[in-house]
Amino acid sequence: MKLHDVRQKSGTRQPRKRVGRGHGSGTGKTSGRGHKGAKSRSGFKHKAAFEGGQMPLVRRIPKRGFSNHDFRKAWAEINLSQLAKFDAGSTVDPEALKGAGLVKGSYDGIVILGGGEMETSLTVKAHRFSKSAAAKIEAAGGTVEVIE
Repeated sequence: MKLHDVRQKSGTRQPRKRVGRGHGSGTGKTSGRGHKGAKSRSGFKHKAAFEGGQMPLVRRIPKRGFSNHDFRKAWAEINLSQLAKFDAGSTVDPEALKGAGLVKGSYDGIVILGGGEMETSLTVKAHRFSKSAAAKIEAAGGTVEVIE
């Protein structure tokens, strides 16, 4: 088979349907929209939760209690093992973490967790530290600074 012998399968490319072009076109008069009703009108938009007039699910289920979802803080979690890429004696702050590619996206704060071991002494500046992370950093000769 050669490139000039390639043919499309029949029915793969159909002409677009030209609605409202008379009875002979097959989609004349009501243009395939049926008779009357909201869907036949121009500008009709279907609401996401609309269930055909039935009481929507979001209004049927009971609403109790409080959700903190809208007010929660998003924390970027960094383990001590990830700080190994920094040179000894350097200062690790949020800008340095973003530059190293450890923090991607936007967060309300950075929390340092105690996963892994700390061999180098670093000055680490973050919004929160776990107790084990702070102990390991100070045991390695580094310092911990909490950013407000």
